[in-house]
Amino acid sequence: MKRKKVLVFGTFDGLHAGHMNLFRQAKKHGEYLVIVVSRDATVKKVKGHLPKFGEQERVKKVYDHKLVNDAQLGNLKSYYKKIKEIKPAVICLGYDQVAFIDNLEKEIEKMGLKIEIIRLKPYQPKKYKSSLLNRK
Repeated sequence: MKRKKVLVFGTFDGLHAGHMNLFRQAKKHGEYLVIVVSRDATVKKVKGHLPKFGEQERVKKVYDHKLVNDAQLGNLKSYYKKIKEIKPAVICLGYDQVAFIDNLEKEIEKMGLKIEIIRLKPYQPKKYKSSLLNRK
């Protein structure tokens, strides 16, 4: 039996309760949770600074989480390549995710895939947000 794949993209710069909640929410939409962790170069380009933790450490921490079935580093050229490679049934977006989503539906259509896109709910965003926690 083929398990329904759920795909989540993110930086995951120091796992915290907000990430755990995101994983729990995403897992409700399928049986196999795949997390694509942003490359250091991508984080620098999008956020203007390198993450506190390097990509290898971040992907290992995510992979080790009990709800995550697979964790891998993103593609440096295009995250659409990861979507085509993984072929998820669902893509879950974080409540505050804005990078790369402008043309997401159009690109998925171009690939000939049928993927449901779900925006997840925030979990105590004033407390659990990597940009706030990593400043301390």
